[in-house]
Amino acid sequence: MVLWLMDKTTLYLTPDLSRRLRELALREGRSQAEIIREAIGQYLNGQDEPPLRSVGVAEYGKLSADKVDGWLEENWRPA
Repeated sequence: MVLWLMDKTTLYLTPDLSRRLRELALREGRSQAEIIREAIGQYLNGQDEPPLRSVGVAEYGKLSADKVDGWLEENWRPA
C-alpha cells in the first residue's frame, strides 16, 4: 500500500466501536486503518452515483446558460 498517495483524516469512534475495531485488527493481523478503508470502500460502492448537475465550460470559452441546450444537441454523445 502506498501511503503517500492517501489523504489523512481524523475519525471519532464511540468507545465500543473503537474496542471492537482494535480487537478485529488484532484477530486478523491487519491495521485499523486498513479495516476502516475497506469498510468505507464497501459502503461507497453500494451507493448510487449522483446525477450530472452541470455542463461546465465549453472548449473555447464560457458556455452561457441560454446556449446549453444547443451545445448539448451538437456536442454530447452518450456512451
